[in-house]
Amino acid sequence: MRHAWIGWIVAFVMTTHIAQAQNDLNGRQKIESAKIGMITNRLNLTTDQAPQFWAIYNEYNARKQELNRRIRQLTSDPARNNLNDNQLVNGLREINATKQKLADLDQEYMSRFLKVITPAQLTELYKTEQTFNRMLINQLKQN
Repeated sequence: MRHAWIGWIVAFVMTTHIAQAQNDLNGRQKIESAKIGMITNRLNLTTDQAPQFWAIYNEYNARKQELNRRIRQLTSDPARNNLNDNQLVNGLREINATKQKLADLDQEYMSRFLKVITPAQLTELYKTEQTFNRMLINQLKQN
């Protein structure tokens, strides 16, 4: 029950930060802070696990963001409207290759994470990231 209350408090603080972040130059930082708080709360890392986990997670998250940014660039480029079929197919192949790199990244980091945290904690990490992203999207839709 204690974890449920802590989770609700973190969620409330997170939504408050997200709402403020939209009007703030440091918005990205506040969103990341809320995400870190939620992950910290849900994973219950030991003092031995925490420094190793965050070093791996920060590296993983930076690489993942870079790949996701590339996918967004490829799919939202307005110049794509004037391409011929071969160029469009090449663009689709690049999108698929980048998505494959994301899958490969998850596979690579899964083994690294499992050297530091338990499989249950890793499963919770993935769930927490999905929950956080859904909450962020819902919050952005409301504003």
